[in-house]
Amino acid sequence: MAHNEAISPVEGAAVLEALFHQSPAGLMLLDTELRILWINVDTPVLESGTPEEILGRRFTDVYDLSAPGEVEAMLHGVLESGAPARGRRLAVRPKGAPGPEYRFSVSAFRLEDAQGRILGVLTEILGVTERAKVRARLRLLGSVRDRVGQTLDVVATCEDLVQAVVPDLADIAVVDVVEAVARGEEPPPSPLGREVPLRRAAFIRSGGEDQVQAHPVGDVRALPFPTPYAQTLTDLKPRLIALGPETPWLAAVPQRAEAIRASGAHSLITAPLTLRGKVLGLMSLYRTDQGDVYDQGDVTLAEAVAAHAALCIDNARRYTREHTIALTIQRHLLLPEVATQTTVETAHILVPSETGGGSGFVTFALSGARTALVVGEVAGQGIHAATTMGQIGTAAHSLAALDLEPDELLARLNDTAISLAQERAALPPGDPMPLMGSCAYAVYDPLAGTCTIALAGHPPPVIAHPDGSTQIPDLPSGPLLGRTEGPPFAATTVSLPDGSVLAFYTRSLLHTSQAPETLQRVLAHTDRPLQDLCDDVLYRLRNDTRHGDVILLLARTHTFPADQVAAWHLDPHPKAVAAARAHTEHQLTHWGVDGETAYTTELIVSELVTNAIRYGTPPLRLRLIKDRTLTCEVHDSNALAPRLRHAKTIDEGGRGLFIIARLAQSWGVRYSLDSKIVWAEQALPPATSPHPRQRS
Repeated sequence: MAHNEAISPVEGAAVLEALFHQSPAGLMLLDTELRILWINVDTPVLESGTPEEILGRRFTDVYDLSAPGEVEAMLHGVLESGAPARGRRLAVRPKGAPGPEYRFSVSAFRLEDAQGRILGVLTEILGVTERAKVRARLRLLGSVRDRVGQTLDVVATCEDLVQAVVPDLADIAVVDVVEAVARGEEPPPSPLGREVPLRRAAFIRSGGEDQVQAHPVGDVRALPFPTPYAQTLTDLKPRLIALGPETPWLAAVPQRAEAIRASGAHSLITAPLTLRGKVLGLMSLYRTDQGDVYDQGDVTLAEAVAAHAALCIDNARRYTREHTIALTIQRHLLLPEVATQTTVETAHILVPSETGGGSGFVTFALSGARTALVVGEVAGQGIHAATTMGQIGTAAHSLAALDLEPDELLARLNDTAISLAQERAALPPGDPMPLMGSCAYAVYDPLAGTCTIALAGHPPPVIAHPDGSTQIPDLPSGPLLGRTEGPPFAATTVSLPDGSVLAFYTRSLLHTSQAPETLQRVLAHTDRPLQDLCDDVLYRLRNDTRHGDVILLLARTHTFPADQVAAWHLDPHPKAVAAARAHTEHQLTHWGVDGETAYTTELIVSELVTNAIRYGTPPLRLRLIKDRTLTCEVHDSNALAPRLRHAKTIDEGGRGLFIIARLAQSWGVRYSLDSKIVWAEQALPPATSPHPRQRS
């Protein structure tokens, strides 16, 4: 119908009926004195009484307005000018009614009859409170998603959660998490058992007022039953509860009842923190006298907040679990085996990074009273880095058993790392980063008073001499482990006077320019106990140790006691076997070694010397070392390796190394450029073992 065509009275009445009874907008007809003539009685909030109590009264007498003078001026202006007023925002509340104000957008239009007489004003009132609530809830949910989940710590995540919801969603917020979840363990399935303990992880009250709590943060206990808290974690449904003196379940929890009464809380929402049917915890939100009563929209918002929080808490739980496993693996790998207390004292510090890295160290005994010192780290964090470091450490230990020189050992270790890297590269995308690591491998020989060091992309050690001087030797370094390109590995031998201190470390210890000088100053006092030196380094560099695992391994070296080693040059003649046995018998008697051990040692010496005479090249030398074990060594100038044979019944020889392998605890061959040493090691009875040097 065109706008300029007249409508019939019947049609007009139908339009008015539709507007006043079906329109979502509030409509109110005012006369020229601003008295209410007609009102849309279906509009919430505007229903402040029966029509008889409203009609005929002035608009400002029925409702409390945020700006009554401005509203009257607006309506009078419409009556006088005829120009409509649109979209004026104001807060409205029934006169004298408690509770919050409701915000509306008010528009006004002058009414005239066919002759132009002014009849009054038609006001259209559109509620904006709900829309404002929706926008506020969306803003809150966005804030929660931005703030919660920034840390991989379960308790810190819970603390971020309560801070994000107070005061916009709650005046008081409490988060309880299942104790197992706080430790990183798998969450229990729903329904949660009555005896499952929960930890009070976070609590906050708006305004920083006195923190009235039923239980302190950190308290661990099962949820009281029957209460809304326990019921929520039974069926995983949120609950909206009105609180008051007559609330029946409060009698079962007197401590909580007292805290609720003292806080003035009048309504409560309990929302489960759950993920994939597993229970992680409970979020409890309270509104006090300062806030509005909760409605169903708040419950929906609480569910959304709890869902995001549960995902973040589970992420933190998984990280905690992995971090705990990684640290456990790492600490297991870092248990140092003090190989020979006679010549090497060790002390260390370990400061794991927050993410749990792949760093490790180990010391172990080698043949000839020597000691191996290994420090290394691999890139990455968590379980993958820790287990990779374990693989590298195991490979290094196995290769060391072959008596390889340090540079040769690192070359073989790099081959192992490259193989591991190729296996890792074949994994699906998104798996751990490519393998890359560094390593320092050193062998201290107390008989020669030297230390041979090789590096694979690792910083060189600091050496502190007994006279107080320190140095960082300029050592060549091979490529990082896992790299196929780079310079060859090289070994450097340095002399160490008795009482010298070697300091091996990871890069995280010395990542500032002042750190090397600080380390050298501390180590200059070599007469101090090693653990005191370790602690002093940590205290001085405490602000500079947050960029990865920090390891410092100190080793104080000593020369081998001269009376615990004996050596003889032998003629390359079969008669030398008898001479070697005689030397051995005499020396063992001097050391107090007798009985079966002495007999076995003489037999081992006989076989070693016989092999050297038959297959070796002069000069020949026999050496006995009495340390924690008894070692027999025969040196010759033939670099060819002896071979263990299982001789046939009719063979007259070929059983030498086989006999040695059966009699000795361990045996092997060490090579130099133009010679070799074949050695065999036996355990000593406790009474004949040398007394270890006292550790500082």
